[in-house]
Amino acid sequence: MTHSSTVARVAQGDAPAHLVLSVSRLCKQYGAFVAVADISFAVQRHEILGIVGPNGAGKTTTINMILGVLAPTSGSITIEGYDVRAERQRALAHANFAAVYAPLPGNLTVEQNLRIYGLLYGVAHLKRRIEALLETFDLGRFRRVKCGTLSSGEQTRVQLAKAFLNEPSLLLLDEPTASLDPSAAHDVRERIQQYAATNDVGVLWTSHNMREVEETCHRALFLSHGRILLEGDPKQLPREHGQQSLDDLFIAVAREPVSGEPR
Repeated sequence: MTHSSTVARVAQGDAPAHLVLSVSRLCKQYGAFVAVADISFAVQRHEILGIVGPNGAGKTTTINMILGVLAPTSGSITIEGYDVRAERQRALAHANFAAVYAPLPGNLTVEQNLRIYGLLYGVAHLKRRIEALLETFDLGRFRRVKCGTLSSGEQTRVQLAKAFLNEPSLLLLDEPTASLDPSAAHDVRERIQQYAATNDVGVLWTSHNMREVEETCHRALFLSHGRILLEGDPKQLPREHGQQSLDDLFIAVAREPVSGEPR
């Protein structure tokens, strides 16, 4: 199914079953300033969709609207068929996120944070789930350490463990490897790719690391001034637009939007 036909069905309120997330004609305005301008896209199961663009492009605003933190000026968002505005609790029960700008409470230990968020999400067999995540993210030795005393990389691992607590079908990751060393970042990318490949889930990923986007994401959206300017396979997009690399394409988009009508 093409992107345009998918958007058409989403706009009609008939989200196909293979879509985890559907965003239709989403807008966010602050007075005269337009932060997000009439964007539509979808995330399929087993897909990692990258959203890239310069600072101020609208990436974080879009994620905050998907999470229900910000109310859209117009447009609709559905997660697993549930409208975020009308059925927020049901929609967000299927989602989770990690972001470098949203640290967990620093006065609580790693284990306490995971327990509290696990209770909020209603995670079954919570103790067993926490133990599994502590092992998966190599956090066992920090279980009784307050999060505020951890290094930035360690805090990122705790955030990722929290994001996996409820085994979400929509995983939102905003710069998930920004604070990690190359080895840890590689492990995180592999873990996310495996999660998307082996479960009926979708991942929305933002990053300023274009090599990471090329290696990790199946599809990428380029945002600039709140609009989607380009969309496609991150391995093919540079050649399609006369650039040598995704970094070169990013710079071109940031400096001067590529010709063509924004979507």
